[in-house]
Amino acid sequence: MADLSINLAGIKSPNPFWLASAPPTNSGYQVQRAFEAGWGGAVWKTLGEPILNVSSRFAAISFNGQRVMGFNNIELITDRPLEENLKEIYETKKRFPDRAVVASLMVEPKREKWHEIVKRVEDVGVDGLELNFGCPHGMAERGMGSASGQVPELVERQTYWVKEVARTPVIVKLTPNITDITATAEAAAQGGADAISLINTINSLMGVDLDTWNTIPHVAGKGAHGGYCGPAVKPIALNMVAECARHPRIRIPISGIGGISNWRDAVEFMLMGATGVQVCTAVMHHGFRIIEDMIEGLNHYLDEKGIASVMDIVGKSVSKYSDWGDLDLNYKVVARIHREHCIQCNKCYISCEDASHQCIERLVDENGKEYLKVREEDCVGCNLCSIVCPVDGAIEMVEVPSEHPPMTWNERQVALGRLSGCSVDIKSL
Repeated sequence: MADLSINLAGIKSPNPFWLASAPPTNSGYQVQRAFEAGWGGAVWKTLGEPILNVSSRFAAISFNGQRVMGFNNIELITDRPLEENLKEIYETKKRFPDRAVVASLMVEPKREKWHEIVKRVEDVGVDGLELNFGCPHGMAERGMGSASGQVPELVERQTYWVKEVARTPVIVKLTPNITDITATAEAAAQGGADAISLINTINSLMGVDLDTWNTIPHVAGKGAHGGYCGPAVKPIALNMVAECARHPRIRIPISGIGGISNWRDAVEFMLMGATGVQVCTAVMHHGFRIIEDMIEGLNHYLDEKGIASVMDIVGKSVSKYSDWGDLDLNYKVVARIHREHCIQCNKCYISCEDASHQCIERLVDENGKEYLKVREEDCVGCNLCSIVCPVDGAIEMVEVPSEHPPMTWNERQVALGRLSGCSVDIKSL
C-alpha cells in the first residue's frame, strides 16, 4: 500500500484530501466528523468579523440526468463569533493532532487587522493559514475577498503583512475572476506566501425562473451574483493550476481546488502540480463518507502503477502542458470506425457533416448492409465523432505517419523569417 501522506509547505496530513473552506467546515462538530470519516485535513470556514447571511442562498444546475453538475452560492464567511470558532479549532486539533487544521482568514486590507487575527488564530494551534482573496460576492463589495484578490499589489502587500507575524505556513487562496491568475499567484509569492490554493468560486448567475422571473436563488424577489463551483468548473480550475505550476516565477506548492469529486480528479490535479486537493461541492452533495472511495481508489491506482508515495506523482504532467505555438503542426491522427461495435445511430455522421469536415461516408457493403467509414485523407483528427459516439470502442483515434518532420508554429515562424526574400519554396513549412 502506497504512502498517501503529504507535506504542503510544511503542513503535513495523512492523505492529500482536505475539506475546503466552506459550509462543511463551519463548525468543530462537522470537522471532527469529517476527520473520523478519514479526511486528511480541513480548511476552516473563513474567519473574520461575523456577518449576516441571507435566505435562500444555494442553487444548482443539473444536466442530462446528473444532479448538481454545477453549484452556486451567495453565502458569506462565518456568521459565528471568532471566540466560538477558536475554541472549536483548539478542541479539534487537540483531538486530531495528526490532521491538518488550516484557518481561512479574511479581514479589511489593513495591516493591524491582519496582525491581530493572525496572532489570535495561531494561539489555538492551527497548522497553517489560508488568506481568502477569492470570495466573489458579499465580502468583495466591502473591499475584501476578490476585490483584493484581483489586484496583484494588494495580494502582495497583504501577504507580506501576514508573513510579518505568522509563525505557521501561509497559503494564499486565489480568485479565478481575473484575466491572468498567474499575475496574482506571482504577487503572492513575492509577498512571501508559502503556498497558493486555487481556485475559489467563479462569478455566476445560476438561472431565472421562467414562471416568476425571479433569479435562482432569490431573496424576497431579488438576486445577486454568486460563486460557481462543482464538477462543471474542473477544467477551468485544472488549467489555472497548470498555468501556475509551470510558471517560472511561481515556485511554491499548490493546493488544488475546483470540481474535485473523486480520486481520479485528485490525481489529475496532482499530476498538474498540486501537492494536495480541497473538496467542497462533492461533500455537500454526497456527505463526508465519499472519502472512503477516494482513499481506496488512490491507493489502488498508486499500487497498480508501482508508485510508493503519492508525493511522487506531483507535477509529473506539468512538462506536457505548453502553449499552442509549441504544438507539432505535422502530427496527425484520424478517426477509424469499428463496424463490430457501431450501432448505426449516425451521430458521428451528423456531427461531422454539419459541424466538422464532412469526411464520414455512408456506404453499403456487398450484402446490402449500410455502414460508416471515415475518409482518412480528409479527416483532420478533431475528435468530434469519438466525442459524440455513445458506444465505447466504436470510434478510435489513430496516429498516422506524417510526410513532414515535426514542426511547431513558433518554429515555422522563425523559419519563415529566415527564408523571407529567398527563392526557397516555403509552402511545405
